[in-house]
Amino acid sequence: MLDELLKEADQLKLAGRHEEAIALSNKMLISDLDFIEAYEEIGDNYLSMREYDKAKKALKHALKLNPTSPNALYLLGFLYSSLGDFDRSIETLETANRVQPHHPEILRCLGWSVFHGGERKRGLVILERAKAMAPQDTLIICDLAVCYLNDREFDRTIELLDHALQIDPSNEKAKDCLETAKFFKTEFSKLKKSK
Repeated sequence: MLDELLKEADQLKLAGRHEEAIALSNKMLISDLDFIEAYEEIGDNYLSMREYDKAKKALKHALKLNPTSPNALYLLGFLYSSLGDFDRSIETLETANRVQPHHPEILRCLGWSVFHGGERKRGLVILERAKAMAPQDTLIICDLAVCYLNDREFDRTIELLDHALQIDPSNEKAKDCLETAKFFKTEFSKLKKSK
C-alpha cells in the first residue's frame, strides 16, 4: 500500500502539485513513521517549492533513519548547491556517490558543485562523465554547457546546446543558453579583432 501511495505522490510531484504530494507523504508517515521514502518525497517537494528549511528538515530526518540513503544524500547535496554552499554540497554528494556509484544524476549535481566550488576542470570532467553515462539527459547536457559557457568555451557550449535541442526542441533553458552563448561568442570575437 505504501509503495502505491509513494508512486502517486511522485506523480503529483511531477505534475507540479507539490502540496498534494506532501500531504500524501504525510499520510504515509501516519502508517509508518520510519518510511524513509516519504521523508525523501517531502524533502524533494519542498526543494521544488524552494522551501529549503523544510526540505532540509525532512531530508535530515531521512538520514537519521538511514545515514546511507543515496536519494536523501543526493537531495541534501542538491539543496546545499542551491544555497551556494558548495563545500557541504560536494561533501554530501561525494558520500552519495560512494554509496551509489556511477549514478548520472548524482554526478551531474556533484560536477556542478565542484565546478562552482572552484575546481573547474574537475567539475567539467565529472559532468562529461555524467553525460557519457546518460547521453540523452538534457539536464546534464545543459548544466555542462553552462559550465563551458562560464569558461568561455563557446564552440563546445553551442555544440552541447544544439544537441540538447535535437533531443528536446521545446527546451526553453537550452534555447536561452544557446542564444546567450552565440551572443557572447560574437562579442568576444569582436574584442579579439579589436586588439
